[in-house]
Amino acid sequence: MFSKACKYAINAMIYVASLPEGMQRAGLKEISKAIDSPEAFTAKILQQLVRVELLSSAKGPHGGFAIQGDPNTITIAQVVAAIDGDMIFTGCALGLKKCSEDHPCPVHHKFKAIREHLTGMLLTSNLKEIAEGVNDGKSFLKY
Repeated sequence: MFSKACKYAINAMIYVASLPEGMQRAGLKEISKAIDSPEAFTAKILQQLVRVELLSSAKGPHGGFAIQGDPNTITIAQVVAAIDGDMIFTGCALGLKKCSEDHPCPVHHKFKAIREHLTGMLLTSNLKEIAEGVNDGKSFLKY
């Protein structure tokens, strides 16, 4: 459903949002280790998140990546859109170029309800609440 890059981006954003108060910056090596992602691939993903202003980055001994803005207002939908675009919200389940109410694919009507539910979940799930689940031990970023 999500690309591998998107999964890593979501995990990276959750990881950075879950850092303790006063330690809101994390380096590339720390993030890639925490989310079990190859470092070079993680670097490209983090750069994209900086470009769309979901993360900020700073160089130097006290540098690293930090959430840009309020984690209460950054949704998972924003992270998904930044990496995968809007295809999860608008695309055909079978990947057809032309799929609509007027010209549906074989699973269009069944997938429509799933897509609407998924879109709602992504739009209403913010980084703060998800990071709290990780911090409370109710959810995990890697196995």
